[in-house]
Amino acid sequence: MVCGGFACSKNALCALNVVYMLVSLLLIGVAAWGKGLGLVSSIHIIGGVIAVGVFLLLIAVAGLVGAVNHHQVLLFFYMIILGLVFIFQFVISCSCLAINRSKQTDVINASWWVMSNKTRDELERSFDCCGLFNLTTLYQQDYDFCTAICKSQSRTCQMCGEKFLKHSDEALKILGGVGLFFSFTEILGVWLAMRFRNQKDPRANPSAFL
Repeated sequence: MVCGGFACSKNALCALNVVYMLVSLLLIGVAAWGKGLGLVSSIHIIGGVIAVGVFLLLIAVAGLVGAVNHHQVLLFFYMIILGLVFIFQFVISCSCLAINRSKQTDVINASWWVMSNKTRDELERSFDCCGLFNLTTLYQQDYDFCTAICKSQSRTCQMCGEKFLKHSDEALKILGGVGLFFSFTEILGVWLAMRFRNQKDPRANPSAFL
């Protein structure tokens, strides 16, 4: 059978949604693993990752059920939701790739001051640094209450802002690149669902196809 027929489209759509399910389970598993090991205790970070994983899992299940049963309604909503996810993810990925160092500094600085003291302490211990940037009077306050190992081993510790900036550029490029690649698989999913939805099941009653 040529790849382009009913069976090929069905198998391709099923395979794509199985991949989505694996990715979603991986996200949920990594979040739970990080929480269990105490790598990240912030409920907002853990909850955000798990929410993304569950949302992707629900989309994948809907697409898989729609593909297996050739369900017109499920496939329609699957196409709509996946198309919206593509637009959102494409914009976010492009933003990650376009953000410059100055904007990164502004984002890091704004995020630092809305974090709880507990989260800041965790970051200082994890990155072995103290304070953010030595630009405000609050830096000295952060430094005085810092519990990082470097403070007990030397008189000065590297600023956390410098370490964050060092890794943020690379991280944003990786996130943007992976997100951009993954967003095009979503377009593939929309195209496969649209194509499969309009194909006729050769085993079905001809008069039942609309």
